[in-house]
Amino acid sequence: MRVAEYVTFDAVGLAELVARGEVTPAELEAAAHEAAQAVNPRINAVVETWRADGEPVPGSTPLAGVPFLIKDVGVAMAGRRTELGSRLAAGNVAGADSSLMRRFRRAGLVTFGRTATPELAYSITTEPLAYGPTRNPWDPERGAGGSSGGAGAAVAAGIVPLAHATDAAGSLRIPAAHNGLFGLKPTRGRVSMGPDVDEIFSGLAVQGGVSRTVRDSAALLDRMRGAEPGDPYVAPEPSRPYLDEVTRRPGALRIGVLAQAWGGRRTTAPVADALARTVGLLESLGHRVEEAEVGLGVDWEEFVLAGARLMTVNLTAWIDGLAAAFGRPVDSSTLEPETLEGHRYGQRVSGAQFVTALAMRNQVARSLARSFEAYDVLLTPALPELPMPLGAYGEGAGELDGLGWIERLNDRSPFTMAFNAAGTPAMSVPLAADAGTGLPIGMQFAAGYGEEGLLFRLAGQLEEASPWSGRTPVVWAGNHTGRPCTRGPQGDPRGRHQESRRQ
Repeated sequence: MRVAEYVTFDAVGLAELVARGEVTPAELEAAAHEAAQAVNPRINAVVETWRADGEPVPGSTPLAGVPFLIKDVGVAMAGRRTELGSRLAAGNVAGADSSLMRRFRRAGLVTFGRTATPELAYSITTEPLAYGPTRNPWDPERGAGGSSGGAGAAVAAGIVPLAHATDAAGSLRIPAAHNGLFGLKPTRGRVSMGPDVDEIFSGLAVQGGVSRTVRDSAALLDRMRGAEPGDPYVAPEPSRPYLDEVTRRPGALRIGVLAQAWGGRRTTAPVADALARTVGLLESLGHRVEEAEVGLGVDWEEFVLAGARLMTVNLTAWIDGLAAAFGRPVDSSTLEPETLEGHRYGQRVSGAQFVTALAMRNQVARSLARSFEAYDVLLTPALPELPMPLGAYGEGAGELDGLGWIERLNDRSPFTMAFNAAGTPAMSVPLAADAGTGLPIGMQFAAGYGEEGLLFRLAGQLEEASPWSGRTPVVWAGNHTGRPCTRGPQGDPRGRHQESRRQ
């Protein structure tokens, strides 16, 4: 299969070709490697690839035979390196598959590489010293977001149709917004973190993926979801597969809008304009949309402080374990300034302060739950501004302590972390682009605990009403010259016409 054809299909579409015998998994993998060779030198999204030929591919799943990339953190693949974007973990090789990796294998996904992440996933831009910055395919002088920035850039540029991602403070939704992708953060407890850990960042982090179509993310979550013995959180099982939800009507929803973020960061004009257009689209689809008062249950400063304590204490334990395992020092030779300061800050957090931070998480979860009694869905911008130039996040980072770095991240992404604290699902949908730069703008929709099905129904309706599949970035595997291109007769990347939606 030629790359120019490969990129016109989404993952479900490629799996359908495999099931019909029109293409083999090996041919798809070859196309993915060729796509990576064409675009990765310009975006630095994939840090390692390998040949997966010869692995058995189950033939009974919607993703069987599809090329796939895993993030360099949050999942372990036996015999492959997991270096966490850090010099501290350089050369680390997984001895066994994690529970999630076993599920990827059972799904028939052909995993052939790992994507870039900031050091220890501790940033919302992907610019680690370990392997250099990941560039945004829409504008290579700008960042791709983080911490799943490598995944976002790889999917946006056409290397793979979907990729593994994680989200502890927006780390999945931010790259989705930066790169013009769909990304849904699941409910806490929807996907197991086992077997080696019960939770990451005290329940703030979840596993997920980013994709170019809604149905790909739905199909992926169907294969990822479910508890393992000993999991601390177990989300209720959905009533039907998420893939089935994508073509179902969401009904007329009550949608509350939060245009300006908690904490005072103002939404910039391009994003505010995109939000207004999104409200108009929702109203045209029959939804009732109104401005909402959405309380966190705590002051913003208290929220950020508690988040810093949860994040840095977990970070400290993680760093100390890695240092002991590899016999390496915890200093500037192994860690970047902001990570090292996070470690120092975490060492100073008392047990009582940590427990108080967990209580804050509970307050936020209960406060947001009350919002979902008044509204089916909350709408915010995914981010208050367009993707930033590379290097902007790190300016003056060496002068910040551990709390200061978390304050910076929350200031730049003030809409996302509350839903990690609450444990509720939230998605970024690429509904708009900036008229001046062409950069994508994501809109965030959040729903109550366990309501991914509702979000997939709404996302499917939005994708049909305002499709984004015709927009491709400057760096695009289907266009090796690097010029922007619009797909031709197969403009739907699923390789088929949009299904009519069921009543």
